[in-house]
Amino acid sequence: MNSRAIPLVLVLLLALSSASVDAAAAPQAAMDPAAAARFADLALKCLHQEYPNHISSTLDSDADALPPRKLTPAFYGCFDWHSDVHGHWLLVRLLRTLPEAPFAAPARAALARTFTAQNIAGEVDYFRHDGRASFERPYGLAWLLKLCAELRQWQDGQAQEWLRTLLPLEAEAASRIKAWVPKLHYPIRVGEHDQTAFSFSLIRDWAVVADDARMRELLDDAGKRFYANDRDCPLRYEPSGEDFLSPCLGEADFMRRVLAPPVFARWLSGFLPKIPGGAVTSWLPPAVISDRADPKLAHLDGLNLSRSWMLEGMADGLPAQDRRVAALRAAAAAHAQAALPEVTGEHYEGGHWLGSFAVYLTSKADAP
Repeated sequence: MNSRAIPLVLVLLLALSSASVDAAAAPQAAMDPAAAARFADLALKCLHQEYPNHISSTLDSDADALPPRKLTPAFYGCFDWHSDVHGHWLLVRLLRTLPEAPFAAPARAALARTFTAQNIAGEVDYFRHDGRASFERPYGLAWLLKLCAELRQWQDGQAQEWLRTLLPLEAEAASRIKAWVPKLHYPIRVGEHDQTAFSFSLIRDWAVVADDARMRELLDDAGKRFYANDRDCPLRYEPSGEDFLSPCLGEADFMRRVLAPPVFARWLSGFLPKIPGGAVTSWLPPAVISDRADPKLAHLDGLNLSRSWMLEGMADGLPAQDRRVAALRAAAAAHAQAALPEVTGEHYEGGHWLGSFAVYLTSKADAP
């Protein structure tokens, strides 16, 4: 095929998904019980730990200057709102994967403490306050929808009760994304929270589980508008010093959700043309972390974790016989080996959030 024809093919086939999701399926990955317990403990320690806390909130008067538990009564722990949300997701994911684990009882108690009608009503009220149209958009909203997707897939009576409690907040998050994406004229290509590609991946996975055709349509159109014609992503410029997401790999991991494998393979050849064939890792070494007690420098542990699952996702999105699959999986393994032993909780700067990234990787949460 002539390379000049690729954009037209992408436009025609963009709506073809490279993966399907069975909403009733259980997670396929086998979690190591000891590692799962370690990650669960990280979440249990911070889920309702109010301080230290980083609040990002618009204040209109002194009346808005309230402690975190008053502002967002469900998700006020783990240092910031989005980390608390994905800390809850971590526990739901592990309970669904390992329902008989020793941490199951305290995890259920912690989740039940959060998921009350009063708490969720308080969250919805907070969102609807004037001046908060962009609150936790897109990263926190994406994780909230990922949490709801996990509950939707878990055939457990208590989980379904929690889901019903969360439905008003789920609807609020989804409506905000649907209003925002059509107005977004440019993608956000950064290595931190505002990156669109990673959040689009989480949200699209939710849309498949929730059978929200409108959301899938919006995100597939965004892929066409923002990414279909991208070429030569400068992977050599990565990482920036405080990244926890890769702009290049995040985009590729989103596009493999949107494109059928043969089309994704052609697009990837233009987007990242230097991926080698064979099981080599030198083309993408893991990031180096110089100080895990520094909250921004500790982001790079998260980068190694997210790179690993994005590389695995890209490999899954290619035809099985593609020569690049071995290089992608080898680099994914190297990044996982560099990062997973460091998810210890020794420093709260990383301990309040890295467990979620570790569980996302090790439980293959991008293949619900």
